[in-house]
Amino acid sequence: MTDSTLPTPDRAAGPPGSAADGSGGVGSGAPLRLGTRRSALAMAQSGQVAAAVERVTGRPVELVEITTYGDTSREHLAQIGGTGVFVSALRDALLGGAIDFAVHSLKDLPTADAPGLVLAAVPPREDPRDALVARDGLGFEALAADCAAAGRVARVGTGSPRRMAQLNAWARAHGLAVETVPIRGNIDTRIGFVRSGELDAVVLAAAGLNRVGRIGEATEIIDADTILPAPGQGALAIECAASHPVHGTALVAQLAELDDPLTRAAVTAERSLLAALEAGCSAPVGALADLLGDGQAMTEMLLRGVVGTTDGSELVQMSTTGPVPTSSSRSATDDAVTPATLGRELAADMLAKGAAGLMGERAL
Repeated sequence: MTDSTLPTPDRAAGPPGSAADGSGGVGSGAPLRLGTRRSALAMAQSGQVAAAVERVTGRPVELVEITTYGDTSREHLAQIGGTGVFVSALRDALLGGAIDFAVHSLKDLPTADAPGLVLAAVPPREDPRDALVARDGLGFEALAADCAAAGRVARVGTGSPRRMAQLNAWARAHGLAVETVPIRGNIDTRIGFVRSGELDAVVLAAAGLNRVGRIGEATEIIDADTILPAPGQGALAIECAASHPVHGTALVAQLAELDDPLTRAAVTAERSLLAALEAGCSAPVGALADLLGDGQAMTEMLLRGVVGTTDGSELVQMSTTGPVPTSSSRSATDDAVTPATLGRELAADMLAKGAAGLMGERAL
């Protein structure tokens, strides 16, 4: 395992394509270098991808730990540019040749394309829903009611404006109130706020808890009908250079074997909605594309979106349906069937209902 806080780790020089020069030449048997953030969650999900890549390529994979600005800054995400700050150092390492491919949480990726890079694969998605970890094993409604009976409001930690908006709206719908408290930190840090009594609950992604084997600590898995997740939540993104200096496009083709077309279609619709809203990754926007079928084939996509003020006083919630593409070769200009078109159309409907005014400053 290589440890590097810089995009370019030091390596001993060697012949081109050899293990010593770090390029991992085709047929050389040299390890492929997978760039990952350092957190326990990032390492867990990157380790899972590494094992899958080893299966499809027949080559060992080593993890190269890279620290991003989002990992070192203690400011709230909205103040430092949203969750895109978690990927820039990894992308620099890709473009600089320090790593061969990178694994991101897809919800962290900006919606704009990165020149020179390609999203080679989107593996099958984990549970996209949010999870509550609360004191005394309570669910959200029971927690809010318990605190109200004690003459106070429940303090619920989250760093996400999207979660704040929907948690506050959920409480309002039951005649209750919560105080959403901005927090940062890894899974241990966030759950620690509950264990110490500083907060009554925190909300995390169920996928992250699953990947690190801690889903049993959740006291409620929140239904998507109540809180829509972030666009792309629960999915991973495997990114690499469009043309590797040693591998050319061969690595892209190999990594593509890990792609799940249905997951890619769903997250494409969700991210298209986010992009069309001109909203950044830290905006109070939720989206989820569900694939529907007859048990044998997925034939229809239900795309839901929500935008709201962080206090939950105003929400715009809408949905639309469209067919699931039956072939990856279907033309991207066939607007009647693409997931991207579905996302853009729903975004237009939401903007017409006043969504822009609920998001604060929009990302241009």
